[in-house]
Amino acid sequence: MDDYLEAFVREGEEHVTNLNNALLELESDPGNEEAMDEIFRTAHTLKGNFGAMGFEGASDLAHAVEDLLDEMRQGELEVTADRMDRIFEGIDAIEACLDEIEANGEVQRDVTDTIESVRAVLDEAAAEAEADAAASDDEDTAAGFDPLSVVDEATVADVDAGVYHVRVDMSDSEMKGVDGMFVLEAATESFDLLGADPEPDAINDGEFEDGFDLVVATEMTDVKATVESFPKLTGASVTEVTDFDGATDEEDGEDADDTVDTDDATDATPDADESAPASDDGSGDDESAVQSTDTEIQSVRVDVDQLDELHGLVEQLVTTRIKLRRGVEDSERQVLDELDELDKITSSLQDTVMDMRLVPMKKIVGKFPRLVRDLAREQDKQIDFVVEGDDVELDRTILTEISDPLMHLLRNAVDHGIEPPEVREANGKDPEGTITLSAERDRDRVLIQVEDDGAGIDHETMREKAVEKGVKSREEVEEMPDGEVEDLVFHPGFSTNEEVTDVSGRGVGMDVVRDTVTRLDGSVSVSSVPGEGTTFTMTLPVTVAIVKVLFVESGGEEYGIPIKTVDEISRMKPVKTVDGEEVITYDETVYPLVRLGGALNVPGETKNGDGMLVRIRDSERQVAIHCDDVRGQEEVVVKPFEGILSGIPGLSGAAVLGEGDVVTILDVATL
Repeated sequence: MDDYLEAFVREGEEHVTNLNNALLELESDPGNEEAMDEIFRTAHTLKGNFGAMGFEGASDLAHAVEDLLDEMRQGELEVTADRMDRIFEGIDAIEACLDEIEANGEVQRDVTDTIESVRAVLDEAAAEAEADAAASDDEDTAAGFDPLSVVDEATVADVDAGVYHVRVDMSDSEMKGVDGMFVLEAATESFDLLGADPEPDAINDGEFEDGFDLVVATEMTDVKATVESFPKLTGASVTEVTDFDGATDEEDGEDADDTVDTDDATDATPDADESAPASDDGSGDDESAVQSTDTEIQSVRVDVDQLDELHGLVEQLVTTRIKLRRGVEDSERQVLDELDELDKITSSLQDTVMDMRLVPMKKIVGKFPRLVRDLAREQDKQIDFVVEGDDVELDRTILTEISDPLMHLLRNAVDHGIEPPEVREANGKDPEGTITLSAERDRDRVLIQVEDDGAGIDHETMREKAVEKGVKSREEVEEMPDGEVEDLVFHPGFSTNEEVTDVSGRGVGMDVVRDTVTRLDGSVSVSSVPGEGTTFTMTLPVTVAIVKVLFVESGGEEYGIPIKTVDEISRMKPVKTVDGEEVITYDETVYPLVRLGGALNVPGETKNGDGMLVRIRDSERQVAIHCDDVRGQEEVVVKPFEGILSGIPGLSGAAVLGEGDVVTILDVATL
């Protein structure tokens, strides 16, 4: 795909995301003029861009969506959920067109059916408007008709029956005299004809415009049904006459503006392209990254491949810096000074590249409001989706990887968490549930939470399922605290859903969420209060690849421990044994002891009384690691293990040092 097409697709994807979110705002607040203007401008821009690139089918589809939105913007169409479904259908098809353009350089799908579906909303609205207009005309005519113009008051006073005004519509008649005669004869046979305008002779001669008026008397209870049976008429309205000053009352138990229409309303519907012309004010085409020649350009687009190449070069530079420093540590002071200057330069370059790779959460969060909206409609649930902190930035790689886990957590919140409106009301809760997706930066980590105010986790049901599926024994689950029971949701194949749905409940997904987050050097946890809701919390690093590690030695081998996991370094302390396990005491807090040599089967580790202790942060794992020596710290490029080496407990990856030596980076959580 060439550069221009690539830029077109990327811009189109941004427009689709913005359009989806603005449409959701409009659906929740139909009077939001700002959202409506933004929607119309974006749709207009999409239409123009597709047309300029030669994708006519996609342009026609965007045009149909634009026309429908224009009718809503002009107040001609009410914003309803069903109409929004049609618009979203069109937006999904536009997004599919962009996917095909990215994959094949062209649009291969036929979007005709989608265009017709969107246009049908306009056709239906036009038919309704025409019917309403006809009814209004009939009502105006009926209201303006004076019975005294065709029958005197004394005649009506002698009638011992109901008196009705029948407005006959003959606008579609091609032989007015003949058709009028048939209607007049039917009226004379069915009712007592008191008067007509124009006179009966004029009606028989076809001397009327679009119809005529009759005043009849009858004891019938359903005058309207009788009029409906008359031949040749296009339509009619029936109004009971209660006085002679133009006032009318209810028509035969029906509203006064009811009309009889014998033709298919769609036959008279004008072409949608003519009835809803597209606005061509160019409001969307004037948008530009640079508004004037005096404006300084604040940002540029960077190709992802170029960014990755630059990042790779920085990794090599960092590795070379490590080799250089180790190679000249015993050299003259001037060389070390030059090396310090190289440190500053590479550090600045490293920070710049890392910042370039940081992407705001909104890049992936933007598609989630639409996801929640569609799932809620499928399940007849009312959900308010709230996003907080979507400006928090993460490395592009991490952000890409967590998109699917976040999507699954949201699906789970809709399906398992939020109850149906009637259930929530029965439990004294607002029928509309709330799901909140939030992100917060904490130094070099980002906390992402998916919180719902739904039913929460039923701990007893979880215990029963754990026993039923053979995950835990009856004795084990009885002894487990609620926090550990909640953690069972991450066990492979574990689900409490009685039925499999299209959203979740297949027993897969939550284990994948944990595996993905763990692979990114992060963690995920869950907490829940029955009846009040559930919160999933992911903790992730801001950046990847280049990390600062503490070098330790055990049995002559060197290892790296990520500095962010280290809380304290100290000399070896007295070892105690509790329940057969070695422990170390720090300020009256007991920490299990892990001997690095023993955990990794390294021979020759220092025995008790010698060596060093590295205490790990409690947030990572409450443990102290014993090693022979601590050698210092350094920033390194970490390459995760792949293939058969991936997933080995205690190991996360490797880094290249000095003369090309490779050091293993430890995973303290699984060591």
